[in-house]
Amino acid sequence: QVQLVESGGGLVQPGGSLRLSCAASGSIFSTYVMGWYRQAPGKQRDLVASITSSGSTNYADSVKGRFTISRDNSESTVSLQMSNLKPEDTALYYCNARKGWRIVYEYWGQGTQVTVSS
Repeated sequence: QVQLVESGGGLVQPGGSLRLSCAASGSIFSTYVMGWYRQAPGKQRDLVASITSSGSTNYADSVKGRFTISRDNSESTVSLQMSNLKPEDTALYYCNARKGWRIVYEYWGQGTQVTVSS
């Protein structure tokens, strides 16, 4: 089992930046693919970015060039650096941990709110 705690959300003006962090505990962090998802009211929860244990990354088209995901396996943390924020980035952001093949283990944090507004 993995426990995930997000932090760093808040209110920011369009064009501004925020850095979200996720601290993991309870399992072997380095074996998990880590990701950030977001969900706005009335919309699906979508993948924002993911990163493997070796550092390979994947981004949603809407955030490419603006967001950067990173992880520190020694500290069991994953971060999302968000730049040039837009109002459409407003959402509840969730940290996700996943591993497995035939049987998949998946865990979620409680979420942290990001609001981009002037």
